Amino acid sequence: MSRIAADQRWLIALDIDGTILQGDGTITDAVIEQVGRMRDAGHEVMLATGRGVGMTLPILDRLGLVSQHVVSANGAITLRRDPDAPMGWARHRVETFDPTGALDATRTVLEQAHFAIEDERGFALYTGDFPAGSLGEDSRQVEFDELYGVQATRLVVYSPDHDEEEFLHVVEGLGLHQVAYNVGWTAWLDIAPEGVNKASALEQVRADLGIPRERCMAIGDGRNDIEMLAWAAEHGRGVAMGNAPAEVAAVASEQTGTEYEDGVAQVFAAWR
Repeated sequence: MSRIAADQRWLIALDIDGTILQGDGTITDAVIEQVGRMRDAGHEVMLATGRGVGMTLPILDRLGLVSQHVVSANGAITLRRDPDAPMGWARHRVETFDPTGALDATRTVLEQAHFAIEDERGFALYTGDFPAGSLGEDSRQVEFDELYGVQATRLVVYSPDHDEEEFLHVVEGLGLHQVAYNVGWTAWLDIAPEGVNKASALEQVRADLGIPRERCMAIGDGRNDIEMLAWAAEHGRGVAMGNAPAEVAAVASEQTGTEYEDGVAQVFAAWR
């Protein structure tokens, strides 16, 4: 693929887990090659993930991306490159909320669940036990009452005793208000500031870069990608992975293979 003119570049937003990354943390050579091909052609290839900052930037480095922005915490934190900032990234936009109401509502129904709150620095306070590596190294275990009073970019509720369908039913009955929420992989609930999601953050990035909606693409697999895929599909390309649940695939404009079939690489290999 030859280098494109600056006014022909696309904004391409990639989810991480289940999209770029396989379940064991592998990024295949085919995905790295094809992502690099799009980068080298001059497209703005970036990450848009539910992960916190500390869990996101290493993936950016593994892919060799040079994008000007990174969207993390499901849209609550947007980073922008800044050579004078720590690690070369500055917090460009940060959205926070008071998680008190959501903590009370979820703990009442999910008494045995584990909870984590991330602040604007990406630091996590958590109770109970979380899967290894899911919160990153910048975290500290606390008593539940210490979660109150923290302005959060996201609240995570993890309830491994529930299967996915049961957990979805419980969450739907919580009556959460003044927040945005989505259910991720089995028994994992992400709660964010109201009106904040990957799509809201990407629209601001798009406007900053001056890229038209017709040249925006997003690729993802999870329920936290629904708004992002719908946003991209409206005027550009919203691509659901082959492993996406039906409600995620329904908002996309197209579908590719699973992460184990190098679905991302398939999309880019066909790009002409």
